[in-house]
Amino acid sequence: MNSDFNTIWETYTSSWKLETAEQKRELFEQCLHTDCEYTDPLIKTRGWSELLNYMLDFHKMLPGGYFETYYFLAHNNQSIAKWQMKDASNTVMGEGVSHGSYTSDGKLLTMTGFFETTGLPAEL
Repeated sequence: MNSDFNTIWETYTSSWKLETAEQKRELFEQCLHTDCEYTDPLIKTRGWSELLNYMLDFHKMLPGGYFETYYFLAHNNQSIAKWQMKDASNTVMGEGVSHGSYTSDGKLLTMTGFFETTGLPAEL
C-alpha cells in the first residue's frame, strides 16, 4: 500500500506544477477527497476551490514553480514527505516536510506542510 500512497502523493504534488485550473482539477479527481484540507504556515484551505485558488496564487508569485519529493514514508493511511520547492529553472527556493492523511479509498484528506517562512515573498 505504501506505493499506492506514494502514487497518490506524487499525483497531488504534480498538481502544484500545472498552470491552469482545469489541469489541476483533473488531477484532483485522481488524488484528493472533495472536502480535503490543506494547511501550511501561511494559510488553511478546505475543499478543492480554496486549494485551487491558493495554488493559482502560488504560480503568480513563482511562475513555473513546483515541488519535488525526495523522501516518502507511509503507513496506516498517513504519510510524510520531504520536498524541495523549485522555480522554473529548477533552482531550489525552499524545502519542507508535509504530512498527509488518506481516506479508506486512498484519496488525500489532509495535507499539512511545514516550512520556514523567512525569506518568502510577502504575497505568498
